[in-house]
Amino acid sequence: MAESNSSSRRDFLKKSVLATAGVTLAGGLSVARTAHAAGSEQIRIALIGAGDRGTGAVHNCLESNDGDIKVVAVADAFADRAKFSVANLQKTFKDRVDIPPERIFVGFDAYQKALDCGVDMVILATPPGFRPIHYEAAVKAGKNVFMEKPCCIDAPGFNKVMAANKLADEKGLKVGVGLQRRHDKGYIEGVKRIQEGSLGDVNFMRAYWNGNTPWIRQRQPKQTEMEYQMRNWYFFIWLCGDNICEQHVHNIDVANWVKGDHPVEANGMGGREVRKGKDVGHIFDHHFIEFTYKDGTKLYSQCRHQSGTWNCVTEAVHGTKGSSGCQSGRHSPNPYNQEHVDLIKAIRDNDKYNEGWYGATSSMTAILGRMATYSGQVVKWDDAVKLGPDEMPKKFAWDALPKVVPDKDGSYEYAVAVPGVYKPY
Repeated sequence: MAESNSSSRRDFLKKSVLATAGVTLAGGLSVARTAHAAGSEQIRIALIGAGDRGTGAVHNCLESNDGDIKVVAVADAFADRAKFSVANLQKTFKDRVDIPPERIFVGFDAYQKALDCGVDMVILATPPGFRPIHYEAAVKAGKNVFMEKPCCIDAPGFNKVMAANKLADEKGLKVGVGLQRRHDKGYIEGVKRIQEGSLGDVNFMRAYWNGNTPWIRQRQPKQTEMEYQMRNWYFFIWLCGDNICEQHVHNIDVANWVKGDHPVEANGMGGREVRKGKDVGHIFDHHFIEFTYKDGTKLYSQCRHQSGTWNCVTEAVHGTKGSSGCQSGRHSPNPYNQEHVDLIKAIRDNDKYNEGWYGATSSMTAILGRMATYSGQVVKWDDAVKLGPDEMPKKFAWDALPKVVPDKDGSYEYAVAVPGVYKPY
């Protein structure tokens, strides 16, 4: 769903801390071996979340790295998704995919089984609501991580990811995040020029992800409510975070990158004009947010899912010396591949490398914007981080109920946030 993205890692990994090597990790590996797979030493990878994006991320990793890298395990909540992904990968990459049936893990605890089977790195690509849980577990198990965006969908998840980032640095683990604009040469050059003053002082920025409604997966006979929502995950806040988190986070991240910071408050408006029916959950179909950074700079942010309207996915910066987009033009290599090249290189060279810091912060910026549009209130960053609600279910099981369930008519419309009524915390 994301357009190409990019940016210079090394310039902005300010918070990475190189830890002492040699700490014993789960599965008998050491930080020295995991963080520094020297020369031809094999890197064993597990995919956690075997949908289209997860399978695509493995393709990006394998096709862009010629070294001794193997995918040795797949985990997913659903057996059909796990088996389909394995067949797809084995067909394309042959002996670089060594996944026998006993290393195809299924269910809510599948991620833990994948972490326990002797891998060096995991690719996390489940629906985003699970990201903080899986990331924390991976770091505790001593695994290098590539995780798709967003890194979280609520404030408790953000705090969990930030704590895991600190532990990852202490262990010397390497963490990549699927905000691929940070690996696009055009964006790297464009943002660098802006930061060096080509536009003068930045007055305000604009960011857009205006497009059409994504896929919809209709309810099937005999599905439990938990299975239905997980299959149709884009339309439920606890799984997706709304489209401002799932897609627009890319553009928001570019603005944060330009500023080298996150906003301190947000206000906005949004709603649900055209998204109707039983299979479209309870998320909005449009948001407009005015983010304010601590120096007063504004980011005007739009995202929308409405057919027949103006489509635009881009960013722009306006300064005292002029205005510009944030990229100097599109260049190869493919940033979806390059982000994996950079991560694997960091693992082999044992470089400081943790994109989880900006990944979490940009994800929380999107959450801040959602809290503002849902409530119609000015929402402060510090209050949102400390007091933002927990959107996740209390229990994960096929017969467990998420927090929002359909009414007697099978609709979730009653649960759509109403500005002025919804309380951000």
